Amino acid sequence: MSDPAQTADSDAARLAELGYKQELHRGWSGFSNFAISFSIISILAGCFTTFGQAWMNGGPVAISWGWPIISAFILIIGLCLSELVSAYPTAGGIYWWAAKLGRPVHGWFTGWFNLIGLVAVTASVDYGCATFLNLVLANTVSGWAGTFTQAFYLFLGILVLHALINVFGARIIARLQDISVWWHVFGAAAIVAILIVVPTSHQSPSFVFTETINGNGFNGGSTAGLGFWLYVLPLGGLLTQYTITGFDACAHVAEETRGAALNAAKALWRSIFYSAIGGWILLLAFLFAVQDAGAVTEGYGFVGVLLQGALSSGFFKAVIIISTVGQFFCGMSCVTSMSRMMYAFSRDGAVPGWRLWTRLDRNGTPVWAVVAGCVAGGLLTLPALYQKNGAPIAFYAVVSVAVIGLYLAFLIPIMLRLKAGDSFQPGPWTLGRRYKVLGWIASIEIIIISVYFILPTVPAGVPFSDGFDWSAVNYAPIAVGTVMLLIGVWWIVSARKWFTGPRRTVDLPAGVVTADAPVAALD
Repeated sequence: MSDPAQTADSDAARLAELGYKQELHRGWSGFSNFAISFSIISILAGCFTTFGQAWMNGGPVAISWGWPIISAFILIIGLCLSELVSAYPTAGGIYWWAAKLGRPVHGWFTGWFNLIGLVAVTASVDYGCATFLNLVLANTVSGWAGTFTQAFYLFLGILVLHALINVFGARIIARLQDISVWWHVFGAAAIVAILIVVPTSHQSPSFVFTETINGNGFNGGSTAGLGFWLYVLPLGGLLTQYTITGFDACAHVAEETRGAALNAAKALWRSIFYSAIGGWILLLAFLFAVQDAGAVTEGYGFVGVLLQGALSSGFFKAVIIISTVGQFFCGMSCVTSMSRMMYAFSRDGAVPGWRLWTRLDRNGTPVWAVVAGCVAGGLLTLPALYQKNGAPIAFYAVVSVAVIGLYLAFLIPIMLRLKAGDSFQPGPWTLGRRYKVLGWIASIEIIIISVYFILPTVPAGVPFSDGFDWSAVNYAPIAVGTVMLLIGVWWIVSARKWFTGPRRTVDLPAGVVTADAPVAALD
């Protein structure tokens, strides 16, 4: 068994080699590092809140087949990132890797994509949590109507609670992450058991693995032809791509993790792998429990409609409460990850007001980074207040912003790793020669999904078409495009003159040279 003091000294020394003084409290275990990523992925969040996206865009086949196929591609992305966090275990994570392997401009764009994605994923998770809490209250509190406005106010309240927990509960946040893991494991198992035992009937394997649905109106509502397979069905992939994201949290808390070069790398890919298995089992349980497929489609694929049709009132409430608590844990973890990224990016002077965002309290918590990120998440979700057609298009737009921002941030360092080739100095966890094929697969997948998720999700959202309605617009391309334009212009006009990438906050003693850890095989 390794000596904790020796491990801490080794971690601090490695961090100094990368240019930073140990300022964040390094009290997280390898399991806690795994826990934050597993909690952010949260099958109790994404599988519930974005189930409708897959149901309306492909139906059961988009879920039963789409989930495992897309999960395999995401695992490949995770393996590529695991190699990078092992080599560079810093809180800046993805941004730092891009700047190290490329030039300051690569770090600049990667950092902003990552920060925007983390703000959006925080907002989407907390809004999803508010939606389900709204459903619980509507079914238990007399006079509670469960309107979109009420959901938005609940969302703001949850954001505030998560900010307070991250600020004042800093000493116990790692323990809460550990609790979250077991809540997700046992909670998901309980839901699966309920869906097996309670419904009076179950769908056939033929329905689960071959039934197709086109509920978004594209392709004339048909499930035949290339229009369905090449446009409608891929839109359903947002369920998997959104649920299994945020795993870069393992990197963002690397400076708080003991033995980070190895533990963070293993935690990252393992959180994806176990979430993929658990999520697939949960989703199959949903599909087999469907009682009235037409009613689910009329309800825009909302999983609450599915559950109400399959379960008694008591079991329905129990399942929704289990999911809501899991989503609350997920949002809490998102705020932690987002604030650490903002702290690290600000530490290098990239974010306006960076001196404020890098202030740490006595517990080593970047308090103002927590506050700023939560405020930004609230502002991003303002369009959810306007929903005249009842479909949560604004929610799916925020989800798309999260996916695009995060995965574009993943793309840049992965491609730079490919370019570095044999000059790359790996950490104790490495892909070896497999980095080439895995890196190219990961890059191509990210490019494809980034294109799909900026496309209109319903016919009324197609600009210049008959029946165009601004309330149906997927504003993800507007949000992402505007931000890309702003940070691009900012770079050209100003930032390229002063932003030099990571700034050293500590100098190595004279005569000390950096040394990479011994290389271990992929496991």
